[in-house]
Amino acid sequence: MHVIKHIVMWNVRGDDAATRARHVTLVKTEFESLRGQVPGLLHLEVGVDESRIDYACDVVLYTEFDSREALAAYATHPEHLRVRRTLGDLRIARHQVDYEVPAGAPAFPHEAAATDRTRPPPSAGALGPSAADPPHPGDTDHVQALR
Repeated sequence: MHVIKHIVMWNVRGDDAATRARHVTLVKTEFESLRGQVPGLLHLEVGVDESRIDYACDVVLYTEFDSREALAAYATHPEHLRVRRTLGDLRIARHQVDYEVPAGAPAFPHEAAATDRTRPPPSAGALGPSAADPPHPGDTDHVQALR
């Protein structure tokens, strides 16, 4: 079984910080209202940017669906369409990524491997150069050549 991850990021319209903050809150509230409303929607999370750096998006929607069909049905689901109508054009920039992962796959596979006691330890050098590794020609004190 696989899970479809659907991630969308937006910037919101607003002439001042207070207006943008209201719009961010509305986007967050409206999308959070979809929890439990859409068949196949397994997880929904809305994050608000705290960095305030100029190239960051204002809001991110992170969702997981039980199938590609569930994601496709979400696009035309009446509750999702209601949210889109409510938000209108206050979202001014949109970026989206959809991808499939095996269900139950760890979010950070390297962390799962580090705690998996059934696996043998990595071979020498597998984690990068060590004091036992001879230096490579062209290495400097601050850069090591890729193997």
